[in-house]
Amino acid sequence: MPFNQQRMVRSPTGADLNLLVRNAEVRPRAVIQINHGLAEHAARYARFADFLSAHGFHVYVHDHRGHGATKASDAPLGKFADRDGPAKVIADVDAIHDLIAGECPGLPVILFGHSMGASVALNYLLGHSPRVHAAAIWNCDFSQGMLGQVALGILAWERMRLGSDVPSRLLPKLTFQAWGKAVPNHRTLFDWLSRDEAEVAKYIADPLCGWDASVSMWRDVVSMALNGGKDAGFAGVRRDLPVAIVGGDKDPASNYCKGITHLTNRMRKMGFSNLVSKVYADTRHESLNELNRDIIMNDFVAWADGVLK
Repeated sequence: MPFNQQRMVRSPTGADLNLLVRNAEVRPRAVIQINHGLAEHAARYARFADFLSAHGFHVYVHDHRGHGATKASDAPLGKFADRDGPAKVIADVDAIHDLIAGECPGLPVILFGHSMGASVALNYLLGHSPRVHAAAIWNCDFSQGMLGQVALGILAWERMRLGSDVPSRLLPKLTFQAWGKAVPNHRTLFDWLSRDEAEVAKYIADPLCGWDASVSMWRDVVSMALNGGKDAGFAGVRRDLPVAIVGGDKDPASNYCKGITHLTNRMRKMGFSNLVSKVYADTRHESLNELNRDIIMNDFVAWADGVLK
């Protein structure tokens, strides 16, 4: 079943956010607020939304700036904003959270993020954790450290030579293309996403997926990941917040889950007491589009059930 609603929501940032909503089929117990990844869009989460709906969850997912059908004067496809991109992306997430609070009063909100969306979700959490009942941080890597600084240096050079609004020439080679080539016997450069050939084919055929981000968007994405890698940013996050950190051991984008383990260990050392970490064997980047997605989705619902008790 498709999403129940699709509408444009005006954010205080000036963006018209393309929002998709799937209502719970049974009495709702919570809302799952989804944040999608880089170079994809909200509609790709329809199957997950259907599954969650059948288990008593409302689902809200919007296209981030520079993605999908979201429109903003300073954010064409592939760009977050002329300036303050990360802050505007987080403000948009907060705008959707405000909408959820008005439309679903009293229902707890579980924040979900995949890949870049995990970085968005974590950065939102660092400043707004009292608003969130629990958080799921999936398929991410906040351990880039020096590599992230090198990436910013490359992007600064590209901005000087090419400008901010053009696609980066080097970052796709160091990320998407490198990850594709790292998959043994790959058929396409997008095989790093999933072992499911049909899902990879759908991604490649989707004109709203797989495009090359601008220099400025890459700078914003790397900056958010580096921000999530700083322990000091977690100072205001309550230590009993339920958090699930999930990834696959065949995912080159999370450094084969070293990024998952790194974040888990950091948060445990910081005193987070309600933390669950799961690494799925033989699983690539897009857990929700992998061959074992039914197991992964059921595990998510089991975790969500536990944090709602």
